[in-house]
Amino acid sequence: MTEKDPVSEARELIACLDLTNLDEDCSQGDVDALIERAATPHGTVAAICIWPRFVAYARPKLPQGVKLATVVNFPAGGEDIQSVIAETRAALADGADEIDYVIAYGRIENDPGYAADHVKKVKEAAGGATLKAILETGELRDPGLVEVAAVAALHGGADFLKTSTGKTPVSATLPAARILLRSILQDESGRRLGFKPSGGIRSFEEARAYRDLAEEVMGEGWATPSTFRLGASGVLADLLAVAGGERRPEDKSDY
Repeated sequence: MTEKDPVSEARELIACLDLTNLDEDCSQGDVDALIERAATPHGTVAAICIWPRFVAYARPKLPQGVKLATVVNFPAGGEDIQSVIAETRAALADGADEIDYVIAYGRIENDPGYAADHVKKVKEAAGGATLKAILETGELRDPGLVEVAAVAALHGGADFLKTSTGKTPVSATLPAARILLRSILQDESGRRLGFKPSGGIRSFEEARAYRDLAEEVMGEGWATPSTFRLGASGVLADLLAVAGGERRPEDKSDY
């Protein structure tokens, strides 16, 4: 793999970042602060990811080129599919570009077809919007179940596989990421697919490790904003410091 200098790598990672605020007490002021951070001295992030209730508010405020993502069926991955479909359609009507959907991961072990069918229905509701299927890999635990979940989501029509909500004790891990990437590599649909590690990514080195893994599995040059996203917000300060050759912050957010 071609060696890159850290400054260039940090700037590339910023361009792949889904800057996120999914705190329960998130306010319009917090959304404003998130939007302000989306345009950095080293380029814009790929997207902001916020609660559906803020989508219409945020839409006209976004910097040019920044996508607007929101979450549905979040974070528990419940099974009321009609409510999820309605939530998806409402978010798109409000201006969302991307839907991050928590699959019915509790059904994966005994009925993966159930999860796949629900992904299919949400994708139909999403239409041309990007659908990122959140597998909650830290709760599946067994690597075999992680693979089953990945295949089920892809069979349902998901455009991205996303590791985690960031709301569970175990979020993104490199072993789970490798399974998701290999599932994408082996998919025979011919569709353009993507990967999003999310939760617990706190440093430039951790973000780079996921990008490097993606290019190891998928091929050099694969990890661009159209196929690779980082679900993190606390990592932005560290990426900005590396990109600017500045002193790096010691305290990093958990998400």
